Amino acid sequence: MPKLATLMDSAEEDVLAYMHFPAAHRTKLHSTNPIERLNGEIKRRTDVVGISPNETAVIRRVGAILLEQFDEWATRRSRYMTLEAISTLSDTAAVRLSAVPA
Repeated sequence: MPKLATLMDSAEEDVLAYMHFPAAHRTKLHSTNPIERLNGEIKRRTDVVGISPNETAVIRRVGAILLEQFDEWATRRSRYMTLEAISTLSDTAAVRLSAVPA
């Protein structure tokens, strides 16, 4: 299987890129659990409705689910990676936006 061996050798750096991150981040980087959970939630909540009248209704429904999920991820900060944890990996200073316009 020389073609497979060549392909695997050339892909090694890409496949193992997450190993350059701190050990505490690695389990969250290589896991697909968050996206699988999100897809399952979208499926569960769209199956309840059955048939949608048009494409716009589907987009609106899935968009609402995505917004709700985003809010959940933003408030449950211990479950997945936080901006604070990611900021330790950057060479640039964190940008903070004021809640009140200047």
